[in-house]
Amino acid sequence: MKRYNDSLIVGIDHGYGNIKTANTVTPTGITKLDAEPTFSKGVLFYEGSYYLIGEGHKEFISDKCQDSDFYLFTLMGIARELNHEGITSARVQLAVGLPLTWVNRQRDEFRRYMLQRESVDFKYEDKLYSVKIVGCYVFPQGYAAVIDHLRDMNGVNLLADIGNGTVNVMYINNRKPIATQSYTEKMGVNQCVIAASNAVMDKLGVKIDESIIQQMIRYGKADIAEEFSEVLTESISGYANSIFDMLRRYEYNPKLMRLFITGGGGKLIEKFGTYEPDRVTIIRDICASAKGYEQFALMQMKKEGK
Repeated sequence: MKRYNDSLIVGIDHGYGNIKTANTVTPTGITKLDAEPTFSKGVLFYEGSYYLIGEGHKEFISDKCQDSDFYLFTLMGIARELNHEGITSARVQLAVGLPLTWVNRQRDEFRRYMLQRESVDFKYEDKLYSVKIVGCYVFPQGYAAVIDHLRDMNGVNLLADIGNGTVNVMYINNRKPIATQSYTEKMGVNQCVIAASNAVMDKLGVKIDESIIQQMIRYGKADIAEEFSEVLTESISGYANSIFDMLRRYEYNPKLMRLFITGGGGKLIEKFGTYEPDRVTIIRDICASAKGYEQFALMQMKKEGK
């Protein structure tokens, strides 16, 4: 979170697997509760209803404005950032993102969705927050995550933002994104999880808990028997190879360009991918996009003299 004049800039990366702010990561599972729960952990209270946030993840939808979930995630993200600062009231400028191929088509609608109410009162984890959402900037997703690496992006560079729902591919030539060479593929990490689960069922006849697959993806190992580890390793490695196959369809050539990988799938590529380490940079900070949104918003606000 950044400060500018009398406002706080809160960057939120609205992923399908996790909602990321500059300082927090929360899974996107959301459940509307019938009554006040016994425990307040992860519970948002807004407009008379209780919502449990953080168990599981949200399904892929191409338009994030089609239901109220991403707005509720935004309130939760604001609360977590304010709590990190030890405050409960603020004027907030939101800084958010969309895939580059969606920005021109969905920017105005997404901004209106974020600004549907200026003054918002809500509770998160039994703490009351009073917030004025006074503005919203919408930036290209992925590009914001490499803001600290732009100085190194001379010549031709390829960015792959591997999220839970989508993979966004963008050429960045001499530090500038190329809008005509930006693509979105629905082959995010959730596709890998589904394929790995199916592989275990097909080969070993066992339904495996998703948390085990996620542990394998993040750490390259899990506390499971060798035959299960072998099946998961083969399946996840196959997904990593399919990512590079997809990049090659968009003319990725490691001899002619450098590759930057961001998003939750970066750890998967690091553990299971086959690549040239001196030609590939994996950005390990899962909050990098949210931080980048804040930096872009701060620059924009200074430019506008707000």
